[in-house]
Amino acid sequence: MKKSVMFLVFAVLTLFAVNTAFAGAECPQKRATKKAPASLYSKDETGKADAANGKAIFEKKAKPMACKMCHGDKGDGTGKLGGALKPKPRNFACAETMKDVTPGQMFWIIQNGSKGTGMAPFKTLKDGEIWDVIKYIREELMK
Repeated sequence: MKKSVMFLVFAVLTLFAVNTAFAGAECPQKRATKKAPASLYSKDETGKADAANGKAIFEKKAKPMACKMCHGDKGDGTGKLGGALKPKPRNFACAETMKDVTPGQMFWIIQNGSKGTGMAPFKTLKDGEIWDVIKYIREELMK
């Protein structure tokens, strides 16, 4: 019995590892995410945001889980859990995918999630923290 359980755990971890190796990095990615309300779509409060705090939230502090778990260390959609998601997590490193995604749209998605994807709403983040994450993504991962 123990050997069967250990084999099953090993098989699942192997699938995650293989899946992660080929996950994300698709560029461009097609998306049909609902557009943010007009009042938020063109909003941009990244000017007064803190990218260092955004990085900390992205890498570790976000609850229920850190952003990098799905989006990956480099924001390219290759996180450990991202390989199991359909569609794959957003590849922030893909300029073609991100060129028309406004900061306000990113805020809307982080706050409310994205229906039909693995992107859950992050209701525990305060507005300022969301802007911090967006600033980090836009300045460090969208290159």
